[in-house]
Amino acid sequence: MSTMNISLPDSLKSFVDQQVSGRGYGTSSEYVRELIRRDQDRQNLRRLLLDGASSETTTPIDDGYFVSLRTRAQGHQKS
Repeated sequence: MSTMNISLPDSLKSFVDQQVSGRGYGTSSEYVRELIRRDQDRQNLRRLLLDGASSETTTPIDDGYFVSLRTRAQGHQKS
């Protein structure tokens, strides 16, 4: 694991310390790692949403689609 040192103003350092003690993190590093993971997840979701929004329009999915999907899935389970 690599090490990274960051500088924070006293107000942010105090906030991080409060989050660590109040939310059950063992260290400030655990808290920062969690923030980075959440940001990665948020960026990935944004990319997926933008990809979906720019994709070609398809036939709308209705109840019949899900019935067909369940029927196919049940057929594979019995095999």
